[in-house]
Amino acid sequence: MENFQDKVAVITGGASGIGQALAERCLQEGMKIMLADVEADALTKTAAAFRAGYNNPIETQVVDVSVLEELTALRDATLEAYGSVHLLFNNAGVGGAGGAWTGTEKDWAWVIGVNLMSVVHGQRLFVPIMLEQNEPGHIVNTASVAGLMGGVTNAPYSVTKHGVVALTEHLYRDLLVANAQVGCSVLCPGIIRTNIGDSGRNRPEALKNNDPVALTPQQEAMRAQFAAVMAEGMLPSAVAKTVFEGIRNNQLYIQTHDQFNERIMARAQDITQGTNPDPKIFQWLN
Repeated sequence: MENFQDKVAVITGGASGIGQALAERCLQEGMKIMLADVEADALTKTAAAFRAGYNNPIETQVVDVSVLEELTALRDATLEAYGSVHLLFNNAGVGGAGGAWTGTEKDWAWVIGVNLMSVVHGQRLFVPIMLEQNEPGHIVNTASVAGLMGGVTNAPYSVTKHGVVALTEHLYRDLLVANAQVGCSVLCPGIIRTNIGDSGRNRPEALKNNDPVALTPQQEAMRAQFAAVMAEGMLPSAVAKTVFEGIRNNQLYIQTHDQFNERIMARAQDITQGTNPDPKIFQWLN
């Protein structure tokens, strides 16, 4: 996809961070946008700022992407407002929590629902529409560089991001087999200046743990270290620029930080050679 003028973009998680930057880049490219987010106040504020700076059509929808019915309503509202969809960003995500066995059922349900099933349902709902249009389009699924490495973040987050990578690889194959004019990419960002570390603010009451486990001093220190690194991370606007370059090049894998390539290659070598990972490889920040 190369021509974006007057085309329609749908962006989930669009009220902040990478989603907000992607939405603004869409506006700069001359697109009409449907901005979706679970945070109503942030969504209203972001849309107001965009309307003050751009003349493009801008629609909004409050959406919990983990709920199929709400994503269905997003699709229907987009078609009612614009009649078509050309660019889909399945971008909404949460940081998650929990280890391989310490994560609770609610931890897993929350993170899988937002990070993985929202992408599954987003593709199921929007791709048929995009194919029926019989014109160029593109889907961008947001994963993480953690979806290309092994065991560097909490278990639910890592599992879902690996899942999004695999899902997008299947989508890429299926679109090729269908000889579609629609392309796809999986975005695997590294350290980006967002508020994903505060994802718990949007966790539904029904999926909050009844007896939250207090963090150990070591965990508190790691959280503080992670927050400090994130505060110095790449700007979301730079990510959006990289993403649009990837869309124009019909690039399946889009990364933002080549510093992680050594770890990605180390994982691949461990798999192909049957060796166990070096414990140091699990250190996310070093």
